[in-house]
Amino acid sequence: MKKIIVAIDGFSSCGKSTMAKNLARTAGYTYIDSGAMYRAVTLYVLRNDLLREGAVDGERLRAVIDRLEISFRLHPDTGHTETYLNGENVETAIRQMEVATWVSQVAAIGFVRRALVAVQQAMGQAKGIVMDGRDIGTVVFPEAELKVFVTASAEVRAQRRVDELRARGQAVSFEEVLANVQQRDHIDMTRRDSPLRKANDALELDNTRLTVSEQQGWLLEQFRRVTDEG
Repeated sequence: MKKIIVAIDGFSSCGKSTMAKNLARTAGYTYIDSGAMYRAVTLYVLRNDLLREGAVDGERLRAVIDRLEISFRLHPDTGHTETYLNGENVETAIRQMEVATWVSQVAAIGFVRRALVAVQQAMGQAKGIVMDGRDIGTVVFPEAELKVFVTASAEVRAQRRVDELRARGQAVSFEEVLANVQQRDHIDMTRRDSPLRKANDALELDNTRLTVSEQQGWLLEQFRRVTDEG
């Protein structure tokens, strides 16, 4: 069976990562969470006081962006891929609400996108990967053999995010998270560099009313169809 690149794009909190991780495990592929990479840069911005009057200090961030080492390692006990920033495990830190509040602004910066896209493309040279994000099928891997665009209503996505954050012990309100989801949607779709959009040859999945198992079954069916054709 041929190895392919699976590109999964879509809105925030629509279940892309869950689908991508499950497919990667089933297929024996490498899973790459491109969103975690932008979150790691955002965490660096927050930790190093690179915000000025409600905006990212682009000059200072540009000076260090090429020195930020972002990598993924498999946890031996859980089997989950975790994100590392300059050798530190930041998987928990990058999932905090403060990071979610700023990540779309950081991800909209052109030189940040160009730096991370280059890293992502290098990761996919050998194929056999599942990568999810906002511009995987349109910019990072426009030649990907399987492209999927995932969407769901903002309210459903917000509730999923609330449940996830509360399960981690974070006290958040539905209204706060919904506002964040809607703000991120706007920024992602209107940014100048690599805006969020469906690739012309992508399959669209609206999972508003689908269970996790139904989503995963659908994705596996598409994967098998593409790989069997080869």
